[in-house]
Order: sequence, then structure tokens, then C-alpha cells
Amino acid sequence: WGGPRDQAAARVGFLIAFPVLVVCPIFLTIDLGQPLRFWHMLISTTPGQSGFVFKNWSPMSVGSWALLTYGVFAFVSFLDALGSGALLAGAFGRLFIAVGAILALFIASYTGVLLSVSNQPVWSDTWTLGGLFLASGLSGSAALLSSVAANSEGRLRRAEGYFALLELVLIVAFLVTLAPAGTLARVIAGPWIILWAVVAVSLVLPLSELVGRAPAVSGITALVVLVGVLALRAVVIFSAQM
Repeated sequence: WGGPRDQAAARVGFLIAFPVLVVCPIFLTIDLGQPLRFWHMLISTTPGQSGFVFKNWSPMSVGSWALLTYGVFAFVSFLDALGSGALLAGAFGRLFIAVGAILALFIASYTGVLLSVSNQPVWSDTWTLGGLFLASGLSGSAALLSSVAANSEGRLRRAEGYFALLELVLIVAFLVTLAPAGTLARVIAGPWIILWAVVAVSLVLPLSELVGRAPAVSGITALVVLVGVLALRAVVIFSAQM
């Protein structure tokens, strides 16, 4: 649905995506037991088996390569946005951006998928986390872009509303799927209910767009939605470990 008037929003997205992405491998590496050996996930050090390591049955291996590959696309798009935009002009540029967008969607859902394939109660009790994290990320991204790109504000706000609706549906599915496993109480009891309240407030703003009662978009509105994105991840990740 993009057009010339959406170029400003796209440029902002490219300028934000790469710096934010850089933080991810830093934290992932720090989280490893031996951070300096992170590169072993990509390159084999086994004698006689040197070369790249890609295990299509391993979520960690697939995710590492996806993150690296998307990083290349995000970096090139970042450079293009900093410059005149000629680097990704024409048919090649459209194809490059389309492939990068597919990789971005994969990365956005990857954290949830990685949690789901673990043996940790709550995470392994539901199939919804990949889609939930993706919908939440899309909602937050649309909110951020709509607050800084006036020309595309209307369509971004509507998209944000639909993403929030999808997120709400997946939140309900998430809670419903935990009930049979007996782990529902872990994510809604005690202090976690406060975070769920934050998530609920962050959904009200974009959902109101779908009924024609959306408040004026502002930096505060985008901030509330982004805080809700973080609150959702916090309650899913930390409640399972308590």
C-alpha cells in the first residue's frame, strides 16, 4: 500500500531498525555462559569439519543465521536512508526491501517461537507466543511510526488498530491454552496482574481507531503502546521463571 507520501515513514523505520537490532546480539551474547564463544554458533571449530555451521533442526542455529542475515538487510537499508535513497532504487530495491521485510517478520516472531520450544512451563504450554510477539511488535512499530510520520498517519493508525486486535485475540488464546496445563495462575497472579493492566491500557488506544474514537496521535500515545509491548514480554518471560 506504499506510495511516495509514505517514503518518510519508511525512512524513519529504516533509521530505527538497524540501531535497535544491534542491541539484540549484544544482549544475546552476554546471556551466554561463555559470551566470547558466540561465533562458534556460526563457524565450526571441530578439527576436520571447519566451515559454517547451520542446523536446520536447531531453533538457536536458525535464529542466529536469521539475525545475522537480517542484520545485513537492515544495515544496507539504514545506509540508504542516511543517503539519497539511490542505493535501493528501482526493481532491485523493491525486491531487497521485500526480502528484508520477510526476514524482519521472522525475527519479530522468533523470540516467542524460541520460548515455545523450550521445556519451561508456561512457554511450552502454548502455541501462541510466536504470533503474539509478532502482533505486539507490529502494533508497537505502527504506533511509533504514526507518531513521527504525519503523511502516513491515518493508514498507520488503522494498521495499528488491526495489529492490536490480532494481539488481543492471541492474548486470549494464550491464556486459554495455559488453563488445561494448570499454569494460568502463574501469569495472572500477584504483581503480574499490574503488567496485564498496562497491556490492556496500551491496547485500548489503537483499538479505539477501529471504532472511530481514536485520540490524537502523539508521542505520549506511542510511548504508552511501546510500554505495553515491553510489559507483555516482561509478564510472559519473567512470570514463567518465578
